[in-house]
Amino acid sequence: MKSLMFVALMAFAVSAVSAGEAPYPQRPIRLIIPQATGGGSDTIGRFITQRLGENVGQTFVVDNRPGAAGMLGAELVKQATPDGYTMLLCAIDTITAPIVSRRAPFDAVRDFSPITQLTQSPNIWLVNLSFPAQSMKDLIAIAKAKPKQIDYASSGVGSMQHLGAELLNRLAGIELNHVPYKGGPPGLVDVLGGRVPAILSGTQGALPYIKAGKLRALAVTTPKRFPTLPDLPTVAEALNLPRYEATNWQGLLFPAGTPRPIADRIASEVAKILASSDTRSRLDTLGYEPIGNTPAQMATVMVAEKKRWTEIIKAAGITAD
Repeated sequence: MKSLMFVALMAFAVSAVSAGEAPYPQRPIRLIIPQATGGGSDTIGRFITQRLGENVGQTFVVDNRPGAAGMLGAELVKQATPDGYTMLLCAIDTITAPIVSRRAPFDAVRDFSPITQLTQSPNIWLVNLSFPAQSMKDLIAIAKAKPKQIDYASSGVGSMQHLGAELLNRLAGIELNHVPYKGGPPGLVDVLGGRVPAILSGTQGALPYIKAGKLRALAVTTPKRFPTLPDLPTVAEALNLPRYEATNWQGLLFPAGTPRPIADRIASEVAKILASSDTRSRLDTLGYEPIGNTPAQMATVMVAEKKRWTEIIKAAGITAD
């Protein structure tokens, strides 16, 4: 009888402690952004977490850790304690970079707990104004007539811009020649100067050149047209290639093993922020579409993206390092 009473008292004590636990979060949260300050991902990460901090009553400390195609920062989060106080601003490169790398320091699907997808945006095919292609059909025709002779710039080996061009090579039966740069801006400068005729660029870098009439936009890489450039066709419709899609996106991840209620809490708060009119207006100016899905939906996106781009990387023999 005494033993039963002891067990009952212990159970009551445990439940009382659990009920009395302070709600999450109780201290500042570290957000690691694996890119340099000032880029698209950095801008989005700082904008969202400033508002997120206001909503949850805690400060988000932004820690930029660029290097190794974003893998340096991601590795730090992978190794962090899974308690909800270290978070990664991820992108599609978080999935593709380890597949391209010879050392593969982590698996994005296995080693992280999804929180939510923040945004998505197209890449845009651009050409120098003196280049004869006026459309995607023209670009394909020129590339077929001159295999491996038409250069295109990208933001680096294994980047979504590189992979998006390799997908075009595969689906359209062409052989554009890859010229990788250390980021999008220097590639755009060389296309503007006529040293490289074409580039597949992220939206934020491309829009100023398009609006100023300095580069010619041919198509966007998303399944649907881009609201900011409604007259610009998608690659899929311009070339009748329904399988063509190369979308950029950003999201948030915790280390694997982080309690699910914590991820649910952050995802819920982010969804509220992304639904607000001022956030949507700000993201529209930057060229991004807000998403704000659940951890489970984010996990589904990551698994599908890993499968899709692994096939392209292996087929094209793309490696880095």
